[in-house]
Amino acid sequence: MNRHNAKMNAFALRLLDLDSSDRVLEIGFGGGLILPGLIEKAGYTGGVDRSSSMVRQAATRFSEAIAAGTADFREGNIEALPFEPESFGKVCTVNTIYFWTSLDAGFTEIHRVLAPGGRAVIGFLPKEWMDRGGFPPDIFTSRATDDVLAAAKKAGFKDPRVERPATTTRWVVILARK
Repeated sequence: MNRHNAKMNAFALRLLDLDSSDRVLEIGFGGGLILPGLIEKAGYTGGVDRSSSMVRQAATRFSEAIAAGTADFREGNIEALPFEPESFGKVCTVNTIYFWTSLDAGFTEIHRVLAPGGRAVIGFLPKEWMDRGGFPPDIFTSRATDDVLAAAKKAGFKDPRVERPATTTRWVVILARK
């Protein structure tokens, strides 16, 4: 999955526009494809994943950053992020919205952990393409871009918009500000 998602992850990382003063959260980091970039560029990197084995792998792989107090990885889910309100300036999640039980709940939680003026970057393959993949509906919920934008607005994000590196790109990245 990491190789398949590499371009979307790289684009999402660019949209975050990180610097050393940033506190960033990655939701659903899985194999940790962009964690090295986050840790290298941000002052602090938090991560949450629903898989305890992914959290353990990240803790082992990035043990130096954890020991330095610049990284923290926790088990959890989008509906109840295990971090304090307004504790991050930037949040990133790629190809996780298919697993959210509710777009509204997910965006509400992202909004809660973002500081005022914070930036959220959400990458995914829209419903019209996801449905062609034959993914099992009991595991994946395809999401239409308009539904994702509407949920972001409902949660209080200002002017969420679609970003793409090219109009021919099937995947989209939503950029939203608190």
